[in-house]
Parts: sequence; structure tokens; C-alpha cells
Amino acid sequence: MATEGQSEYESVLCVKPEVNVYRIPPRASNRAIRAADWKLDAPDWTGRMRVTARGKLAFVKLEDKISGELFAQAPVEEFPGLTVETVSDSSRYFVLRIQDDNGRSAFIGIGFGDRGDAFDFNVALQDHFKWVKQEDEFTKQASAPDTTPKLDLGFKEGQTITLNIGQSKKRDRARPQSSGGFGLLPPPPGGKLAPPPTKSTNHNTEESAGVSDEGFLLDLDSSNSNSVAPPNPTSTSSADLWGDFDSVSPK
Repeated sequence: MATEGQSEYESVLCVKPEVNVYRIPPRASNRAIRAADWKLDAPDWTGRMRVTARGKLAFVKLEDKISGELFAQAPVEEFPGLTVETVSDSSRYFVLRIQDDNGRSAFIGIGFGDRGDAFDFNVALQDHFKWVKQEDEFTKQASAPDTTPKLDLGFKEGQTITLNIGQSKKRDRARPQSSGGFGLLPPPPGGKLAPPPTKSTNHNTEESAGVSDEGFLLDLDSSNSNSVAPPNPTSTSSADLWGDFDSVSPK
């Protein structure tokens, strides 16, 4: 069965092709470390630096440029910390505490020829331990009991719910039907419906119609009677005409 350390894979955080290594004097006091006290023009070793991570632990490895053989490494448990320290007079140099397999440790100075390489080295360690801090917070939240009150959305005993699908609205919108089966037209806007005719009105109309018909028949009869015995204007006028001749005839 693989152990916890063997099951974790190693990831590469940063690689720099050239880094200088310096022997630094022992610390005489608690004053800040200065890179100017080192022999910067004569580094003791030059090689490649590779920063890796295995789980929460980071490693700063100094390797040979050609063969890749390990020269020294520094396990980093926190940053900033005692394993990687900055100097007071430059941003390109750091103090690194290296450690061998037997647990022995020593302090050395490392430096980069370019400030961009020093910046990348610094950011790689910061990002890794920022991730470690977030993982620790997530673990604490998961292990801590949840004391916040929970919202109960379940139905109580005897509680019911009513759903209105909207069928009643469709019934209300149906038009009323008359007794004869024809729908009534809606009234014109702003106007009123004329009242329907009553039975009395219909009766009077029928009576008046009957009277007019009888009167019309009577008129026809009267005209027929006159046409049967018309006056004879010809005989009368002719009699009068001969009368005038008789009056003027000689005696």
C-alpha cells in the first residue's frame, strides 16, 4: 500500500536556467542581511534552479545545468519564513536554508542576474502557499459543525395547497346565449340598445294594418259604383246646344 507521501505527485512551479550561489558569513547579530557583504562578482556555484511542490510542501532545488544532478535543495514549509529570506539592499538576492537527507542544514546566498527571474521565483512561492492557506480554510469549514438554523420547507401535518389552473377564467369569458340560440351583439360604443318591441305594439300595428286594408277596399267599391253610372256630359251639352239654336230660330 502506498504511503501518503508516495501517492502525492510532484508539480513544477518555476524553472530558472541560471542562478548563482554564494557562501555567506555567519550572522553576528540580528541586523538585516545585506547582499553587499557577499562576494557578488565571484559566485561559488552556478547552475539551474527548479521550484517544485508535493502536496503542501514546496522545494527549491539547485541542479547542474547539463546533467541535472542535484546540488542542494531546501524544503519550504511556509513563505515568507526562515527557509527563504530576502535581503535588505536588493530584490535579486535571497538567503536560502538548504538541508540534506540526514537533516543537517546550512545557509547560503542565491542571486539572479535579471530582476524578472527574481520576481518569478517570489511569485511562484507566494501563489503556492496562498493555495495551501485556502485548502486549510476549506478543511476547517468542512470539519466544523454547522450551527446555522436550517429552513424547514416541508408540509406540516394536515397542511394542503390549492392550485388554480385558470379554467374558471375561460368560463367567465364565454358569451351569453339567447333563448333562440343566437348571440346578442355587443352595444355600440357610447350608445344604448333600443328596447325590443312589446306585444301591445304588435297588436296595434296589426289592427292599423287591417283598418287600412278595409279602407282601401271601400275606396275601390266607391270607384266602381261611380264607374257603373257615369254622368253623360255629351247629351247635356248637346241639348243645350240645340236649345240655343231653337231660341234664335225665326218665329
